[in-house]
Amino acid sequence: MPEEIIKVPDIGGDSATVIEVCVKLGDSIKKDESIIVLESDKASMEVPAPKDGIIKEILVKLEDSVSEGVPMVKLDLAATEGKPEAKQAKQQPSASTQTNTQSIQKVLTPDLGVDSATIIEVCAQVGDEIQQDDSLITIESDKASMDVPSPYAGIVKSMHVKQGDAISTDMLIAEISTTASAPATETKQNVTAATSDTAKTAAVSQTNKQPTVATTTANEGKYHAGPAVRKLARELDISLSVLQGTGPNHRIVKEDLHGYIKNRMNQGGGGAGIPQIPQVDFSKWGEVTTETQSRAQQIASTNFQTAWLNIPHVTQFDQADITDLENFRKGMKKQAEAKGVKLTPLAFIIKACAHAIVAMPEFASSLADGNKQVFKKYINIGVAVDTPFGLFVPVIKNANNLGIFEIAKQCVELATKAKEKKLKPNDMQGGCFTISSLGAIGGTAFTPIVNAPEVAILGLSKSSMQPVWNGNEFIPRLMLPLSLSYDHRVINGVQAAKFTATLSNYLADMRNILL
Repeated sequence: MPEEIIKVPDIGGDSATVIEVCVKLGDSIKKDESIIVLESDKASMEVPAPKDGIIKEILVKLEDSVSEGVPMVKLDLAATEGKPEAKQAKQQPSASTQTNTQSIQKVLTPDLGVDSATIIEVCAQVGDEIQQDDSLITIESDKASMDVPSPYAGIVKSMHVKQGDAISTDMLIAEISTTASAPATETKQNVTAATSDTAKTAAVSQTNKQPTVATTTANEGKYHAGPAVRKLARELDISLSVLQGTGPNHRIVKEDLHGYIKNRMNQGGGGAGIPQIPQVDFSKWGEVTTETQSRAQQIASTNFQTAWLNIPHVTQFDQADITDLENFRKGMKKQAEAKGVKLTPLAFIIKACAHAIVAMPEFASSLADGNKQVFKKYINIGVAVDTPFGLFVPVIKNANNLGIFEIAKQCVELATKAKEKKLKPNDMQGGCFTISSLGAIGGTAFTPIVNAPEVAILGLSKSSMQPVWNGNEFIPRLMLPLSLSYDHRVINGVQAAKFTATLSNYLADMRNILL
């Protein structure tokens, strides 16, 4: 039986990381179909098969660092020899002896290589018709993300998991109703083989019928894209249904996402058709160096641009008297240290914001479908953290139900995780309102950009002692500048002024929260 080891070709660099394995044991693969997807510091690329064959052994795994000449897979070449027509005819049962069989197949998670992972996307819904190898769910661990494909073609009868669930090996994901045609006298083993061949034939037929441009659908799992591309699409809030895949077999690659964003900016899809900033050769005037932005910076840049172009921003400026609050905080310093907590003004501000939102819930709402306002029954507050790798916004969940010490403790823990690149997706999801503090640096006011789909963000500048008139004389008071940016489609100026007034009242005397 002729077999051949397929090795990594020249990848244009010293090494790259395997971010996706596109095949599994037993797969029949055609020449030029993708075997693995690699990513380096400069680009990502798919490595195709140089010839037809059956996958007998996979010699690489996710997160492996590979270079030219490293073995990828072992191909069985004999399985593709002979006449395809004769082979197909041999496997296809006669119509006169066929019977329809239907069964419910349970789909379990494969060996994940880790103890557990989190489901970050459910790609199929009950009632969906899926083909073999269509994605059911996308999972993410501390090391990588991956799609879990369906081993069967059929109708999804039930889904036993949901987004956010922790999942491990051999857990039940879904139940799929499969239908196949097989001779009534065939054994169970032959029926299974016929089902597999039928599913593969249907999948090839559907692929050949697909238009060049994908049509809109709720099930993005039917589009060919790897976990890294799907994750980037979620981060950029782009539906795979609007993309045209330019990779092999119309596979969607990262360049398709970048091209889609650029086209929207140029053609008015969120960029209002504004002209691009011209490219300038700065080296004409002196020496320059060029560095690629970090991944976090690129994502933040896109999010800021999208929010600024789509949200009508207005900023309300105010000041809060925190003289008594600061005296109280300093008085509680020893008690906080005894609990192992670093007590900062931010903990009090988060608590005050949470209670202001209780009084004015529209500040934690979001727009949906253009004209619907979603009011949340929870108050999760994000805190912007600047790190050497970019800006991150970890979220403190149910802040209105936490005490000052607990909020302070979570602030330190989340900020530390952000600076050590240890934040998990759940740490940065579910926010209702964001606080961005520049108080430790300086400034008197600024206009923070709303963290969509939220509708408001509070900016804090450096507090300073100022003379305040009390009716009889000027007295020194510690004043904290507040900059509240908001989405004018949801919040009007009167509501914004009332919010900062309410917040200032709480910060001036935290006992007002008890009233």
